[in-house]
Amino acid sequence: MTRAIGALLGVTLLAGPALAQDQELLIGSTSASSSHYGYFVAVGQLINENAEGLSASVVETGATLDNIKRMSRDQIDMGLVTTNTAQHAYAGTSDFEGNQQDLRLLWVYTNAPQNAIVRADAGVDSLEDLDGVRFNPGIRGSSTEATTEAVFDTLGLSADFARGSTTDVVGAIKDNRVAGYVKSGSGLKLDGSTMDIATATEIEVLGLTDEQAETLRAEMPDLSVVDIPEGAAEGIPAYTTWAFGVGVAAPASLDEEAAYKIVSAIMADTSAQANAMASIKDADLAEMTLDYGTIPLHPGAARWFEDNGYDLPEKLQPEG
Repeated sequence: MTRAIGALLGVTLLAGPALAQDQELLIGSTSASSSHYGYFVAVGQLINENAEGLSASVVETGATLDNIKRMSRDQIDMGLVTTNTAQHAYAGTSDFEGNQQDLRLLWVYTNAPQNAIVRADAGVDSLEDLDGVRFNPGIRGSSTEATTEAVFDTLGLSADFARGSTTDVVGAIKDNRVAGYVKSGSGLKLDGSTMDIATATEIEVLGLTDEQAETLRAEMPDLSVVDIPEGAAEGIPAYTTWAFGVGVAAPASLDEEAAYKIVSAIMADTSAQANAMASIKDADLAEMTLDYGTIPLHPGAARWFEDNGYDLPEKLQPEG
């Protein structure tokens, strides 16, 4: 979608030469209370300052699902998406069954490894051992909860799922009423609630086996399978788990040159995004996009990656 910024400057100018006009872009973000909203404010500023001929404004939205719907109605030009939901929209599955979206990826800016955490004294050494064990799949209504259930179904795993909020579940794990939970990591580190549990009891992370990892790669293209290095927390060895990313997508109809300028501005930045969201500090957004992207790149984004010497995996190859 293209909207021109113009102002009626007076009758005397109507006969004069046409004024240069920027292409105006609306960026869908999330709730203004979220740290991700601040990130998108920084993105808008980077576009305005470094992408010649473009002018961006950020609007508060209901995040991924809302943004995809707004893009389909031509109400915003680009927006926040989680990579798993973006893949559902692109493939016409899950919430988008029979309603395939013409969506393309621009970049991924943060990752969300899904960590299966258990008390070390729970007698659980693998995901298979969770059968019959009280275990929280993620806070009620969250993407983590829905994703964990889908992963367990795909892998033929089971547990006695205990539902609740993060506060409730953390307390239950500390009290040994629940053996563990699945919680999004903070980048490649365990998150704050998990570290809170670790102050009360020793914890372990349950990783995927090689066979389970291959099954997820083959049967759940909406997810990424990632290797987390040793040191996610003190004493935690390396492990493999499922993950999704958070990124920015646009309709395929977004002008290719505009997409190229936007991605160029984002990838050239060395401070604004990290200042807006601490988890981005020292992150390689290009590599993160290659690792966590689940749908084809927009042609303009793909051109930036190719111009800068990156080899695109098949799943990110632009269409057409």
